[in-house]
Amino acid sequence: MPSQGLSLHVATLLTGLLECLGFARVLLGWAPLVFVFKTEHYFEDLCEPSTGLMSNAMGHDDCRAQDERFSLIFTLASFTNNFMTFPTGYIFDRFKTTVARLIAIMSLQLAVFSHKHWPAGGW
Repeated sequence: MPSQGLSLHVATLLTGLLECLGFARVLLGWAPLVFVFKTEHYFEDLCEPSTGLMSNAMGHDDCRAQDERFSLIFTLASFTNNFMTFPTGYIFDRFKTTVARLIAIMSLQLAVFSHKHWPAGGW
């Protein structure tokens, strides 16, 4: 039936768009995320408190260690995103969309479920 093939293609297109909206824009919106992370006090333990008159409301005038950590995270995420295009493209070409998505879902679930086994202090 030709209509069944069309509906499958439309469903694939719509779920692909949904996946892109959910996962692909994290790197493009990194600058606002850094602002949110700083207000949520991520990596603030790397900063040294300032007692001078030039300190800001958070008590830190210039925390280079925190900024360097955010820069490192962005660099690693960007490199990984670009590096993985070749194996991902091969999987898409060789095994088609359904298998590639199943591999991606299993990889994501493995990362999420293994997160509880990481040490509390991080890396």
